[in-house]
Amino acid sequence: MSFLPTTPEELGGQADFILISVDAYVDHPSFGHAIISRLVHDAGFKIGIIPQPVADADYKRLGAPRMGFLVSGGVVDSMVNNYTVAKLRRKRDVYSEGGRVGKTPDRAVTVHTKKLKKLFPDTPVIIGGIEASLRRIAHYDYWSDSVMPSVLIDSGADLLIYGMGERPIWQLLEYASKGVPLSSVTDIDGTAYRRKFDALSARMRDLMTSGGAIYLPSLEEVRRDKRAFVKAFNLYYSHSQYPSAKPLVQKHGTEYVVVNPPQRPLTTREMDSVYALPYERGYHPMYKDGIPAIEEVGFSVTSHRGCFGGCSYCAIATHQGKVISSRSHDSVIGEAQALAKRSDFKGYIHDVGGPSANFYRPACAKQEKDGACKEKSCIGFESCPALIADHSSYMELLRKVAQIEGVKKVFVRSGIRYDYLLKDKNCNQHIRSLSQNNVSGQLKVAPEHVSDRVLKLMNKPPFEAYLRFAEKFAKINKELGKQQYLVPYLISSHPGSTIEDAIKLTLWLKSIGHMPLQVQDFYPTPSTKSTVMYYTGLNPDTMEEIYVPKSREEKRAQRALLQYRLPENYQIIKDALLAAGRADLIGEGKDCIISSAPPLPVTANRNAANAGITESARRKQLSQAKVRLPQRKPAKRRPHRS
Repeated sequence: MSFLPTTPEELGGQADFILISVDAYVDHPSFGHAIISRLVHDAGFKIGIIPQPVADADYKRLGAPRMGFLVSGGVVDSMVNNYTVAKLRRKRDVYSEGGRVGKTPDRAVTVHTKKLKKLFPDTPVIIGGIEASLRRIAHYDYWSDSVMPSVLIDSGADLLIYGMGERPIWQLLEYASKGVPLSSVTDIDGTAYRRKFDALSARMRDLMTSGGAIYLPSLEEVRRDKRAFVKAFNLYYSHSQYPSAKPLVQKHGTEYVVVNPPQRPLTTREMDSVYALPYERGYHPMYKDGIPAIEEVGFSVTSHRGCFGGCSYCAIATHQGKVISSRSHDSVIGEAQALAKRSDFKGYIHDVGGPSANFYRPACAKQEKDGACKEKSCIGFESCPALIADHSSYMELLRKVAQIEGVKKVFVRSGIRYDYLLKDKNCNQHIRSLSQNNVSGQLKVAPEHVSDRVLKLMNKPPFEAYLRFAEKFAKINKELGKQQYLVPYLISSHPGSTIEDAIKLTLWLKSIGHMPLQVQDFYPTPSTKSTVMYYTGLNPDTMEEIYVPKSREEKRAQRALLQYRLPENYQIIKDALLAAGRADLIGEGKDCIISSAPPLPVTANRNAANAGITESARRKQLSQAKVRLPQRKPAKRRPHRS
């Protein structure tokens, strides 16, 4: 099988559907546009792909489709892709050719949809992907510092598919095969649409008047009142899981945005069929300079979807859902065998996992049979008593993949939920197996902070759980004779985190002799509980006020504290410690964070390209500051940080 058509010559006539991709065309199942386009093609429809159009001629390249345009919103929100948390333009776009910027417009789904509506006013436009999914109702937008309407209103799209889109696409294609105009479709789970009240179906009007649908505070209300904004989010969040959710209705001026209940998660058989489609598993040959993003996932295998972790800063629960959909062992092994036969395979499967690698099975018997609970959190700062921690099937899967001819080693890079692993009665056995077979020097975990007060707001486990896991990991690796280490992911400036909390985190880092090379400053992205905290200053669970570090100076200080060895952070840290009344942490004592005298000037900063020096010079200068630098690898953006 070859790549799907991108030119009129390859298409050979009018397309049934044309997919507009925000990202470059990569035919790999880690990219949503690849899955959706393959599903449409597999159903017997003629589909063409236009990746990253810019000029009118690009949009018109394949003409008008018979049935509709599909706008795929990219692997990450376009604003996250284009801007740092400091709202500075990124200098690299890993989802575009050669990593060059300029092909992804801000608010790309809206830009592309508006252009299509202008050029093809009579053709339906269906939007999907992470950007559309997480902006389906009125939401706080960090980059404009305002409450924005549903992307349906801004873009003018006819239909929005949220979450993982296979089942809605299958149903949409059934309607298309029967000649139903796609702009009139309103009854598919996992979709949202906009209508004036008189244009709503009689069934929906009945649901709205009988209590069968949930009214969210209107756009106007949530813009005016932050407590109304929290109420809208809480209703949205509690009705985002299959099968307990009801339809949501939110008034935007004279129109109503209707969000149908979530789709039913895919079965194992359906998951297997999706990943068995004939992907090319690479970028289109039109890209002479390659697409950097494929380097991280090219030899990785998705084993499952969904996450019952419930982290406050993460949108996976409202996008992929809490219910785990797993592929069968045979399906995963089949994909790994195909990878092992490729000429460019070096013997290493980089990852077998999902949002959290070891969430391979449903959280409990109820979730397996009836879906996710409406209100309860499965695991987090506290765990549900019904949680079943069983890694046996996942560990067996890793062993089977490792036995494939040509495979030297199978790594786990997507991250391990250590709190879940600790609950398994065979925890030590699994840590030993992972350390022996699936770790190469470092294992990524995400304690995120040391302050239990902050961790509770994040819905992460108490810090004591991380310390227990770290002790077990160190002990087992010592028994194995291996020098392997945990790489802790940390978040600075999360809502609730004071400068005192940041100092406490730094003191712990110093006590273990570690300084993270990468720190994630909290990034408020659409439709997460942490973003609600950031915008409103309220804890959505209790409606109590919480402290939110927002000023540029404090966010900079909290981040700098975590990278306390970097010379360029010295003055920032000193000012922060003095302001916090912690001059005792400045000096030569073993418990001090920084010395009394500033370090010798370092001409290089961490952005070597901007400083005009070579990478080797940057490494030499930072090594003088006792900063350990690994070999550079393509950055993998964590899904739950998008």
